Amino acid sequence: MDNENESAATEKVAHTIVKKAIHTAQEYYLNNVQEEEGKELALFATSYRVSELSQKDFHSILSFSEAEYAVRNIQWTTCEDFSVERGQQQIEEYISQTWELHKSWLHCSEFLWEEDLQYSKKYHYRVLWSIPTRRKPIPLATASTYFVIEISKIKPATLPVEVFFFLESSRLIHRPEHCRFREKWLKDIIENKIILRERLKLP
Repeated sequence: MDNENESAATEKVAHTIVKKAIHTAQEYYLNNVQEEEGKELALFATSYRVSELSQKDFHSILSFSEAEYAVRNIQWTTCEDFSVERGQQQIEEYISQTWELHKSWLHCSEFLWEEDLQYSKKYHYRVLWSIPTRRKPIPLATASTYFVIEISKIKPATLPVEVFFFLESSRLIHRPEHCRFREKWLKDIIENKIILRERLKLP
C-alpha cells in the first residue's frame, strides 16, 4: 500500500514538473528565441530535473499546438505600392487585427523619418501608448513601440515590404510573422517609468 501511495505521489510530482516545463517552453517559444532550440531543450531539462527525458520527447513538449498559439499577421503591401501614408495605415491595421489589448489602451501613430541605405530604404514610425483615466486624463507615463518598414532596392518590387518592430528600452527585434504581442510588455514599460518617477520624486 505504501508503495502505491509513493508511486502515486511520484507521478503527481512528475506531472507538475512537466506542466511547468511546458509552460516555460511556450513562453520562450512565443518570445522569439527559437533559434537555439537545442540549447533551450537542454536548459529546460536541467532546470526542471527531467534530463531523463529524451531530446525527442522534450522536443514534442516544445512543439505545442500551433492552432492554439497561432501567430496572426496581415497581408503587407508590396514594395511598389508602398507609400508613407500606406505604411502608417497598415501598422494601424496590424495592431487592431492582431494585438490583444484591453480597450482602455489609447494610442497614436506617427511617421518619424526615412533612412536611405545602399540596398534599401527604411521608414521609421512610432506608436505611442497610454491608459488615461477620469482621475488622471493626462497619464503619468507612456510606452512607445517603434516600427520599421524596409523597401528593398534589389529585390523584385512585387514582393511584400519587410516589417519589424521593437519596444522602447529594448533591443529585441520582433517580426509580425513570428511574434505574438504581449500587453504585459507595455504595462512593464509604464510601471517602470512610474516607479522611477516616484524614486526621483518627480511631480
